[in-house]
Amino acid sequence: MAEIFTPFLFAFILAYILRPVVLRLQILGMGKTFASGIGILFGLGVFLIILLLLINLLRYEIPLIKAQLPIWFQSLQTWLGPKLLSLNIEIDWLALREAITQKLTAHFSANANQILASSFETILASGSSVLGGLVNIVFILFVLFYLLIDWKHFFELLKRLIPVRYQATAERLAHETDVLLSQYLRGQMLVILIMAVFYSAGLSLTGMHGALGLGVFTALVIVIPYIGIALGLVLAVLSVILQFGFGSELVIVLIVFGIGQVLEGFFLTPRLVGERIGLHPVAVLFALLIFAKLFGFFGVLLALPASAVVLVLIRFAWTQYAHSDWYQK
Repeated sequence: MAEIFTPFLFAFILAYILRPVVLRLQILGMGKTFASGIGILFGLGVFLIILLLLINLLRYEIPLIKAQLPIWFQSLQTWLGPKLLSLNIEIDWLALREAITQKLTAHFSANANQILASSFETILASGSSVLGGLVNIVFILFVLFYLLIDWKHFFELLKRLIPVRYQATAERLAHETDVLLSQYLRGQMLVILIMAVFYSAGLSLTGMHGALGLGVFTALVIVIPYIGIALGLVLAVLSVILQFGFGSELVIVLIVFGIGQVLEGFFLTPRLVGERIGLHPVAVLFALLIFAKLFGFFGVLLALPASAVVLVLIRFAWTQYAHSDWYQK
């Protein structure tokens, strides 16, 4: 069932995000159909730009990892070897080094271009996967296009399917959900834009190659609570160590991420997003795990917006229960 609903859910979220762009284009005088097409092209353009930035970063970082790994390994052996010997622990460093090098060679090609080429060959080798992936992409774009065109008509149709005595309640719940989602999604986009500029500029102070791509990537992954910022920090630290070693550049990276967390957590998110969705951190992690299990990678991205809808329904159910005669008596 998850395979069936994932494309619809993903297309709906994309339509919700791109709808302000389409409405703005319609205000400028474009027709609904043309504005929807331009909106989809805009979304695809943003995705391709981000992908190219990350590929450029990989093209530079992967050869550095392969070049620096023997040096790191030798430093680790020099520092840790005597300490282990004092505890009567002996390690075959040569065999360990060969095993790590073999694993690294197996999983990483010389550069990003070869990774893309090998990935493309793997995809071509599994024709059914290619066909299924292309069908899903075309299907998502198809649903997205018609959702953007018939957004109001779609919800009017849904309203007519609801019994008349429940329509007012359903409309109120839909409005609450829209307020919560728009506050989160559109506010989060502003946070991403500001933090992308901040992290890109901050990392550029180190003279790091690929600072722009890494800054944009970090700003994007902060939408994944806790995990996102940790991933961005690890990649930035690894990148600066590969390029400059353990010097002042590493301190600058740590300061940039520290200031970024304060700026995003205490100023931007409260003002632009509000109090987020109002879920406890444990509930957030639980939602991430559940949606990741059900819908894969897209589930991680959709976990919090979908949790906002569930939260509205839970609040409504609790209000009804708290005011019921059974509860009062």
